Amino acid sequence: MLVLNRSPIHGAPLEASDAAVLGDAGAAAAMAFYAAEEAYRPTPLHDLPALAAELGLERLVVKDEGQRLGLGSFKALGGAYAVARLAAEAPGPADQMTFACATAGNHGRSVAYGAQRLGARAVIFVPSGVSEGRIAAMAAFGAQMVRTESPYDDAVALAAEIAEERGWALVSDTAFPGYERIPSLIMQGYTVIAEEALSAMSEPPTHLFVQAGVGGLAGAMAGRLATRFGERRPKVVVVEPERAACLMESARAGRLVRLGGGGGTVMSMLDCQQPSLVAWRILERAADAFMAVGDEGAAQAKRRLARPVGADPAISGGESGVAGLAGLIRAALDPAARDELGLDARSRVWVINSETAAP
Repeated sequence: MLVLNRSPIHGAPLEASDAAVLGDAGAAAAMAFYAAEEAYRPTPLHDLPALAAELGLERLVVKDEGQRLGLGSFKALGGAYAVARLAAEAPGPADQMTFACATAGNHGRSVAYGAQRLGARAVIFVPSGVSEGRIAAMAAFGAQMVRTESPYDDAVALAAEIAEERGWALVSDTAFPGYERIPSLIMQGYTVIAEEALSAMSEPPTHLFVQAGVGGLAGAMAGRLATRFGERRPKVVVVEPERAACLMESARAGRLVRLGGGGGTVMSMLDCQQPSLVAWRILERAADAFMAVGDEGAAQAKRRLARPVGADPAISGGESGVAGLAGLIRAALDPAARDELGLDARSRVWVINSETAAP
């Protein structure tokens, strides 16, 4: 299913606050922060010539965030960056601070990692359905785990409520009214992905297919491309699970929409029912289309990366991590979608493997 962005503000410049976070100066600040980290290494950008030929494209490249900072996910760049920024601004010592968040796994690992680096405390609220392996991976960084029986969006609300009561610093990667700065800082951390990828490309991409849960990664990438390239920016296609397509439904309705209930999808890191306020504000301007993919499409894309053909390298990606690629494959094989998105033999497409496959 494909929904083109028909918003009257599609293509308009970002709001000034978002442009400041995702523009040249904001991206440079994030790059400088990580360049000073001993563990920092750019993640690889892989060419997939065999799959590009199969899909009728000039070039297909995948940025492999499964190797990011040893945490296995792009989210390593967001939570830890926000924690460090908040600690630097706090009046007291960092080791007296408590950072809290709700997460299905990867964001919590980043927050816990950032807190551990500072000698601070992290409290992680875990929604229902999160695997024991993901919980253990967060606890390994010394975080206190709080299990809930709620879906992700309700766990976010619970974490915000308790953090407010106890004076903890809430580090949520989804924005809501009155809470926008920290999610924006997290998105600024994600711009490192775009800076690394674009510097490794001989030519800018014509298209980006990028997955979304609440939209932080998609918003960061779309916003960075908009601030860097302006009217010449690549086309951005946002891909979500069919059972949790809150951004696509928001685009269809022309307003931010919250879906009802839990989606239930193998793309568990994307199983979100309400977009981030900041991400939606950016994507309404800077995304060109929204689409949804089913669980089988994600599983097929995962297998295609793991067991490639020709000269394509083998890449470990989880179902959530390869959702953008699943969207590309679906669109490229559909003549109507190819035409609507301008996909052809001259297209240079960029996708992101946002997380490695779970053990």
